[in-house]
Amino acid sequence: MLPFKLVYSDGYYLPIGAHVFPAEKYQRIRARLIESGIASANDFVSPQPASDQDILLVHTPEYVRKLKTGTLSAREELEMEIPYSPELVRAFWLAAGGSILAADYALNDRIAFNLGGGFHHAFPDHGEGFCMIHDVAVAIRRMQRDDKIRTAMTVDCDVHQGNGTAAIFAGVGVPGDLLPSAAGPTITAARPAKIRNAHAGDVFTISLHQENNYPAWKPPSSIDVDLPDQIGDDDYLAWLDNALSSGLRQFEPELLCYIAGADPYREDQLGGLSLTIAGLKRRDELVFRVARARDIPVMVTFAGGYARKVDDTVTIHSNTVLAADYALNDRSAFNLGGGFHHAFPDHGEGFCMLHDVAVAIRRMQRDDKIRTAMTVERVQAVSCFCRYPRKSTSSQKPAVPQRSR
Repeated sequence: MLPFKLVYSDGYYLPIGAHVFPAEKYQRIRARLIESGIASANDFVSPQPASDQDILLVHTPEYVRKLKTGTLSAREELEMEIPYSPELVRAFWLAAGGSILAADYALNDRIAFNLGGGFHHAFPDHGEGFCMIHDVAVAIRRMQRDDKIRTAMTVDCDVHQGNGTAAIFAGVGVPGDLLPSAAGPTITAARPAKIRNAHAGDVFTISLHQENNYPAWKPPSSIDVDLPDQIGDDDYLAWLDNALSSGLRQFEPELLCYIAGADPYREDQLGGLSLTIAGLKRRDELVFRVARARDIPVMVTFAGGYARKVDDTVTIHSNTVLAADYALNDRSAFNLGGGFHHAFPDHGEGFCMLHDVAVAIRRMQRDDKIRTAMTVERVQAVSCFCRYPRKSTSSQKPAVPQRSR
């Protein structure tokens, strides 16, 4: 039995006919989780549809009226890229209810999943890119309305920028100076990504996406990481680590909403990145590990996934559940500071005054809590940088540098 809940309903199926969006994936994910022994039937809970009042926390009355009465214009339906029907409206209301329920469970259990949802292209007054209603935003606003949280963070790892998320939670920000993030894998110098910052408000938005992909216009998130085409596992993970480190230096969320798109996969039909299935699982592990280290509850939605083989998409999403289970059962602990390994007994070197790791080991030995210890270091010669949104006198955006020692 899993230590968290999976919110699911057969009603998540989107009645859109033959389409690149694999509407059957939700049922197949549930079946895979049970057949593989990852989850049991008792791990699943059924949602109720969101109320109209819940939807109106994010979406405009006029847009909601059009959806409920079937009076979208031809252009508005075309922008959604899925055929309108009353059954489709019910499916999206149900997905929003599922994200509300998953957010509520996450606050109690530290992690919860909505196996539907993640419709991050929906705007307050219209839908785009297969997305009618922004279920994640509705869940956040409902938690805030009920005084269960004050602040939230969205971490969007879909291959497409979360333009609806950025617009809904838009803040006014200014370019900032460059600061180093936590160490990560070497970032390829010939193909740098770009980080854009803009934030003010009670929801901090992070989007890690392919720059040369949908949507053409990308409204600013709190942090946008515009990735080059064909970026692979290690560089992707370095930029994700960079963005998380930067975001959590600036903001303290009471809920993290993880939009775990499967479409950065190298075999995705609508993506242009080169992540492997194993790399995507490492991505999930990184998000859960960082959240656990800071004791931040995580609500997960699955968003996009358009692999040529639907089974690959199902595997990627199922692995996200496995990564979460591992994170909650992991006995490791993290100090997000420290690691000052250049300090000597009688002097400091290389930015290091005291050797905190050695002090911790000797203290545990002194207190008879351990007899032996091992240190394992993963050190890179290149640190990646991110932008910190402080006031800047220059309006020009500097390039993201690499620094070596």
